[in-house]
Amino acid sequence: MSKVVINDDKSQLDVAKIHDFLTHHSSWAKGISQATVTTSIEHSICFGAYLNAEQVGFCRVITDQATFANLVDVIVWPEHRGNGISRLLMAAVLQHPSVQHVRRFTLATSNAHGLYQKFGFTALSRPDSFMEIYKPDIYSQTG
Repeated sequence: MSKVVINDDKSQLDVAKIHDFLTHHSSWAKGISQATVTTSIEHSICFGAYLNAEQVGFCRVITDQATFANLVDVIVWPEHRGNGISRLLMAAVLQHPSVQHVRRFTLATSNAHGLYQKFGFTALSRPDSFMEIYKPDIYSQTG
C-alpha cells in the first residue's frame, strides 16, 4: 500500500465526497445538507487522509483550543478500511496543537470503542454530570 498522508489543510478536502458519505452512508447525519457540512468544516479543525491524492478518510474536531474538544465525523471510506487509516487519523488528531492542553476531549461512537480506547478514550467518568439536547432526525425534517 502506498503511503497515506494526513493533514489539516481544509483546501484539500473533497467536501462533496464528505457530504455524500454523511448524507447517504452515515448513521448520524443522514440527509444533512451540503451547506451544513460546509459550515461545520469552516468552524472545525479538520483532518483529511489521502492515498495517491485521493481522499480516503476524514474527521473533524470541534474545540475552543484551550479547554474542550469533541471529535466528530470520523470517516474512512469502505474500500479503504482495514488499512490503519483510522489509527493514522487518530494519531494526527491527538498530536495537533489545538488539543494539546484541553481538559476534556469527548467523542460519541456506536461501534468503534476499541479504536478509541487505544488512544486513551474511556467511558465517561461522571455520566451523571452530562446532559444533552439531541435531535437525531434534524437533517431529515423538512420546512
